[in-house]
Amino acid sequence: MAKQSPWSLPRPSPPMTRRSTSRRLPGTILAVAAAILLPLLATPAGVEAKVKFRIDGHGYGHGVGMSQWGAYGYAKRGAGYRKILGHYYSRTKLGSARADRVSVLLSVRSNSIEFSNARKACGRDVKPGETYRADLGGQGRKVRLERGNGKRIASCGSKLAAKPAGNIVIDGEGAYRGRLVARAASGGLNVINRVPLEGYIRGVIPNEVPSSWPAEALRAQAVAARSYALATGVDGEGFQLYDDTRSQVYGGASSEQGATNRAAAKTAGKVVRYKGEIVPTFFFSSSGGRTENVELGFPGGSPRPYLKSVRDPYDKASPYHSWRLTYSRSKMESMLGGLVDGKLKKIRITKTGVSPRIVKAKVIGSGGKTTVSGDQLRAALALRSTWAKFKLIRR
Repeated sequence: MAKQSPWSLPRPSPPMTRRSTSRRLPGTILAVAAAILLPLLATPAGVEAKVKFRIDGHGYGHGVGMSQWGAYGYAKRGAGYRKILGHYYSRTKLGSARADRVSVLLSVRSNSIEFSNARKACGRDVKPGETYRADLGGQGRKVRLERGNGKRIASCGSKLAAKPAGNIVIDGEGAYRGRLVARAASGGLNVINRVPLEGYIRGVIPNEVPSSWPAEALRAQAVAARSYALATGVDGEGFQLYDDTRSQVYGGASSEQGATNRAAAKTAGKVVRYKGEIVPTFFFSSSGGRTENVELGFPGGSPRPYLKSVRDPYDKASPYHSWRLTYSRSKMESMLGGLVDGKLKKIRITKTGVSPRIVKAKVIGSGGKTTVSGDQLRAALALRSTWAKFKLIRR
């Protein structure tokens, strides 16, 4: 997945799929009904093209935790990062966490990756000014250290670790603090950055929010990013975090900015805790005016006292606070695909959250009804959030 900036794009939520079809009338009754209704429903050929669906919505993203634009609004009004975090993560306290290293997957290569500005690789001394290669070409899928011209230097076993002379430069990725680890994996060669936690945070903040934002908003983002990294993670092949929106967007040292580095330094080690435990501090772009309970924003999840819906009065600064989309009926039917049975008649919202984002809805077609989740609608119709209403317009 390509790296994307979450102040303009939402993190995906896990879909919940359930399909049902309405009970159908016997054929004889349907035939009689059709004979009566068809003359009444017939319209000129040009009218159908003028039937549209208007979608009015609010916010951008899943809606759980801290609204980044809301935090911006609070900071513009003089709120400090502690107050901002306390607002979005109810009943929590700021604490400290021991500095540690994290392992971030940068990419998966088919067989090799080039790097430079290293002083050691595969246990060998190397020259920072030269380019080297980690190659998955040994027997039994072992990783080899090679020169840039392909000449073999050493066999490294299942992985190659390279220590930097400053920031290590990884071909096609950029410059990174910490070490490069090239690890043999089921999908090829996992290119991993093993980096001190604070170095990781410096590479996250400017990719999550603009560095021009108020200092207190940047500090709130720093603490949220640090807490999220420590409270979440995956059991990957040699890594805990992705460098994109599956975890947090991370661009390494190449993306660092002075203002965001200062925000990381001012909050070094600070995390959000609930009853002593570091909490998963979800965040997203824009709330539209209210955040959502975690169990409703991520259907199937468990309620958490620190991830409750709260009013977000200053999110109005967001360009996505309110938005509108308009699609023709044929475009809606095409985008919905198998979720609509027959000709699309309407989308009826049947369950909402607190905000109120869509939890469940029915896609009503001429052939039946399909029960869908808000996330299914968001994905199918390219909605900015699940806080949306649908209206059929005839012109």
